[in-house]
Amino acid sequence: MKPMFRTLLLCLTPLALLPAQQPAAAPAKEKLPHEIAFSNLPEKDRAEYLKKLLEARRLFNEKRIFEAIEKAHDGLKIFPDDPEMLNLLGACQVEFRNFSKAMDDFKKADALMPNNPQIYFNIAELNFVTGNWQEAEANLTKVLKLTPATMDKSTFQVNRLTEFKLLLAKLKLNKRAEAVSMATKYDYLDDSPYHYYAAAALLFDEGKDVEAEGVVARGTRIFQDANMLAPWQDTMIEFGYIKGFFGGAGTSTPTPAP
Repeated sequence: MKPMFRTLLLCLTPLALLPAQQPAAAPAKEKLPHEIAFSNLPEKDRAEYLKKLLEARRLFNEKRIFEAIEKAHDGLKIFPDDPEMLNLLGACQVEFRNFSKAMDDFKKADALMPNNPQIYFNIAELNFVTGNWQEAEANLTKVLKLTPATMDKSTFQVNRLTEFKLLLAKLKLNKRAEAVSMATKYDYLDDSPYHYYAAAALLFDEGKDVEAEGVVARGTRIFQDANMLAPWQDTMIEFGYIKGFFGGAGTSTPTPAP
C-alpha cells in the first residue's frame, strides 16, 4: 500500500552525543532528569546503550520493524528512560497501525523531554490521522510555536506541512475563516507546495473537486520533486480529499520515516 506518515520525526539528540561543553558565550543548560540518569550509568553501559540505539534506528530505516523493536527493548533494559528510544518505539507501532500503543510511547517520551517539537509533531500526526481534530489543532499549533525561527531546508518543509495540516484541522472544526486566512499566508513564490495545496483544500471543502485537482496538478508540475510532494499528497489522502492507491480515501498503511 502507499506509504504514509512520511514526515514522522525520529531524530532527537542521542544522549551520548550531547555536546561535551557549551560554547563559552552560551549559558549552561540545566540537564533533564533522564540526562542525569544516563550520565550516571557506567561508561560500558552508556556505550552499549548507544550502540543499540543506533542499531535500532538503522533497522527502522531499513523497514525491519520487528528487529528494530527487539533491539529497542534490549536497549531499554539498560536505560529505560530515553525519549529517543521511546519515540522510535512509537514510530514502530505506527508502522503496524497500533496507534494507541504508539501514543503511549510518544507521551512517555514527551514526559521525559517536555516541549520537544519533534515529539509533539509525532503526537499531532496521530491526532490528525485518527481524526482527533481538537487535539490535532492544539498540538500542531504548539509544534509551530516550538519550531525555531531559523530552519534548514528539511525543517522548513516540515514546518510548512505542519501549517497545512493545521489548516485542514481547522476546516474539520468548521473554522473556515481561519483556514482561509492561513491559505493566503504564502504565495506561489514560496519554496514549498503550501500555496497550491492550501488553495486546493479550500476548493475541495467547497465541493469543487475538479478545480481542486487542477490546482494540485499545477503544483506538481511546478515542484516536480516526488520526495518533496509525497507527504503533501499523503496528507490529502489521510484527510480524504484524494483517493489512495486502491481507490479508497485515507486507507493506506501509515509508514513512518525519519
